[in-house]
Amino acid sequence: MKTLGEASERCGWRVHCYVLMGNHYHLLLETPEANLSRGMRLLQGIYTIRHNARHHLRGHLFQGRYKAVVADGKDAAYFRTVCDYIHLNPVRAGLLAADAALQSFVWSSFPMHVGSPRKRPRWLKSDWVLGEAGEADTGPGRRAYRMALEKRAVEERGGEAIEEGMLKALRRGWCFSSEEFQEALVEKMGKKDGSVHTNNGSAIKRTHDEQEAERLIAIGLKALEISAADLPKQPKGSAEKIALASVARQRTSVTNAWLAERLSMGAATRVSRYCGEAAGRSDIQKFAKKIEMAIVEN
Repeated sequence: MKTLGEASERCGWRVHCYVLMGNHYHLLLETPEANLSRGMRLLQGIYTIRHNARHHLRGHLFQGRYKAVVADGKDAAYFRTVCDYIHLNPVRAGLLAADAALQSFVWSSFPMHVGSPRKRPRWLKSDWVLGEAGEADTGPGRRAYRMALEKRAVEERGGEAIEEGMLKALRRGWCFSSEEFQEALVEKMGKKDGSVHTNNGSAIKRTHDEQEAERLIAIGLKALEISAADLPKQPKGSAEKIALASVARQRTSVTNAWLAERLSMGAATRVSRYCGEAAGRSDIQKFAKKIEMAIVEN
């Protein structure tokens, strides 16, 4: 959950639903900056490193490439079917006792959506999930959504699953939508100019890539009264450099290798190690806070 939150923040993802199962997981998310591949590398790569370190393992953790299915978020039927499919997975897999409430499965976004908004991580979005179910993000609205899904869970246990044709399209297809949506998507994919645009024709604004990292570093250098020319002269692990790298890593999806080269910090592995130590060092936190304040003011 920590790694999912970090990847979402760094890539600007909007996560609508998730469920963690015994050997796999499901996500329903938006990628406003068309950076799914980069974000998945961050999510699965960082999680693998952390998992292996914690359990003293080596090598790959995930089998093969992740599967991604495009879903039509503007059609309530398709959007809600995906939400229900994800949230009802623990029931379908027999991970809950017959008398256990769906809300009791804590490794799912469902308890977060029906619980207090104050306890939700900021990267989890409930507006569409509740809205497409016809409810508002209010106490009565969350209760009504909870009761509706708990009823669906009872029906699942009784053999009344989501309509089989919809499930088959979701599991086996490349796009979960109407034929019209698919045709429009294929036409857009067939363009050869290499540009990526939104539905209204405007270019996608990227705020989590290298260009944004450059902007943040420039603000940080000015706040710390350091010139770009001075970076190669400073120690690779100086507190100022680590603060700059930490802020850029938290706010963008740039790689450790990119930061190592840009900030003259040596090998990419150094960046990871330095940033891991940042939270426990007051000198780095002092510089990082100064950079964050300058970013807000800018």
